[in-house]
Amino acid sequence: MPPLSLPQELTHDQAGDWLKSLVFAMGQNKERQITADASRLVHFDSSALAVLLACRREALLVGKTFDVAHMPEKLRQLAVVYGVSDLLLNAPSHRD
Repeated sequence: MPPLSLPQELTHDQAGDWLKSLVFAMGQNKERQITADASRLVHFDSSALAVLLACRREALLVGKTFDVAHMPEKLRQLAVVYGVSDLLLNAPSHRD
């Protein structure tokens, strides 16, 4: 199954809807590895991190792993500032 594609904009206003959509898509994915593709993200705030962390938590609850590919540098920096970089940036594939 292709990666879960994040939108161009993921701010507080869209976070709830996108989280529901991504969790639904993860439930449809039968593979053990779930990858979120963040390459399209241009406009975002810390809510994007909250969505990714919630997706990771949901994946782990059902025995899957969660990976973020192509994370924009500014989002990486936010992850470091908020102290969650180890949860989202701990594998080499995250540094695409």
